[in-house]
This record gives sequence, C-alpha cells and structure tokens, in this order.
Amino acid sequence: MADDICDFCGPAEHARAGYPLWQHRQEEVGHQLAFMALYAFAAVWICWVIWAYNMSFGDKLLPFWGKARPALGQSFLVAQSELTATTVRYHNGSLEAAMLHPLYPAATMVYFQCMFATITIIILAGSLLGRMNIKAWMAFVPLWVTFSYTICAFSLWGGGFLFQWGVIDYSGGYVIHLSSGIAGLTAAYWVHKTSPIGFIIAFLLQWF
Repeated sequence: MADDICDFCGPAEHARAGYPLWQHRQEEVGHQLAFMALYAFAAVWICWVIWAYNMSFGDKLLPFWGKARPALGQSFLVAQSELTATTVRYHNGSLEAAMLHPLYPAATMVYFQCMFATITIIILAGSLLGRMNIKAWMAFVPLWVTFSYTICAFSLWGGGFLFQWGVIDYSGGYVIHLSSGIAGLTAAYWVHKTSPIGFIIAFLLQWF
C-alpha cells in the first residue's frame, strides 16, 4: 500500500503515509546508479577486448585512432606487451625514440587499461543520473567508449598525435578526468536542457 501511495500521490500524501518523498527518491537514484555502474563495467569489458583496446593501444589507423581488432588470443595475451604506434621519429625519418615495450604481458596491459576505461564512463554516469533512462544508457556506453574514449587514449597514450608531440599525461588528467567531465557536462546539457548561464557556470567550475 505504501508503495502505491509513493507512486501516485503528491508530497503531502507521502508525508501522511509516513514515507518521506526524499527517501523514495533517494532509493530510486541509488538503484539506478548501481545498475548504470554495473552495466557500464560489463559493457566496457566486452567492447574493450573485442575492439576498443587495439583502437586505443594498437596499430595506427589515423593520427588519433588505432585499428580495431580483438585482444583475445592466447598468443597475444601471454606475450610481452608492446605499443606498436609509439615509435617516434625526427622529421628526416631517423629514430628518436623506439617503440615502448612494457615489462609485463599484454594480458596485464589489457586488464589495467580496461579499468581506466570503466572508471571514466562511471564518472560520466554521475552527470546523467536521473536524466537518462536505462535503455538510452545501454546504447550510450559502447558508443561513447568507441567514438570518444579510444580517441583520447590513442592520441595521448597509444602513440597518436599528442604522444608524438611529446604531451605527457601521467595520472589520466586528460584521458580520464577531462574527457569524462566534458562529456558529462555536454551530455547533461543536451539530455536535460539547462539555462545558458547555468551551463557556463558549470563549465567554469569544473576547472577548479
């Protein structure tokens, strides 16, 4: 009975029923956040091992994107990891810096970097909590990972144009925090319209 009242009555009825409106709303938001995070974790894993890892750390396709291919074979996973696009050359073609060969198997690299991709999309989820329905979120996660995160990761970490320019991002400030912040702000603005002044204030606050 209390659930029926909560679903169909206003604030006054909620109070008389002994079921505070804020508590009902808090439970709904908590359930939605849990599902969004769990789905994002599972969906990113699938995308990552099938195509997104090599789009972020594989062979170069474009200055900002790697070639999509699976990262699943045993021979690939147990071999020493290598970032094939990280070779840096001078303008005359001579070698400036050799390709990076981290001292651990590719399986470790795949798993470690997948955690960064998962964390990034979950940070972004906070901007869309209560704004985007679950079906839209289920479509949004693989699309954003494919067409946004992989570009940022390859450009800066995987040997893309920012890496070639000498840009260094030790703690993920660009690939993780800046990309999720800008994406979350933009998505929240378009999914649920806010005033232009509010949008500008939110944009400025994220830099502090």
